[in-house]
Amino acid sequence: MVRLRMQRHGRKNRPFYRISAIDGRTRRDGKVIELLGWYDPHAKDVAKQVELNLDRVQHWLKMGAQPSDTVRDFLAKRGVGDLKAWEKERARQRKVVADQKAKAEAAAAAGEKKEEKKD
Repeated sequence: MVRLRMQRHGRKNRPFYRISAIDGRTRRDGKVIELLGWYDPHAKDVAKQVELNLDRVQHWLKMGAQPSDTVRDFLAKRGVGDLKAWEKERARQRKVVADQKAKAEAAAAAGEKKEEKKD
């Protein structure tokens, strides 16, 4: 399966990412099928942080390529893909994390109660 994901480049403490279409089984910085754009998190102008070739991105999405979570966020913010589905997925992920946190806190509280009874 083809994935749309980022490859890390740049120097130490100064990352620069290339957004590319890559075989899902390939390592992070492995052979690229097609370069689709770049992301520079240190760019001062927010408008110049991300550059994408949207025509080619849409082509790969139509061919069945799956974007990574970060690339999907970039695409949704630029109107490629379904923004409502993106927001719904984000809300679902936040709910899962909140549920896990609540279970961990409940388990910790239950563990404290058992320890108090033993003393």
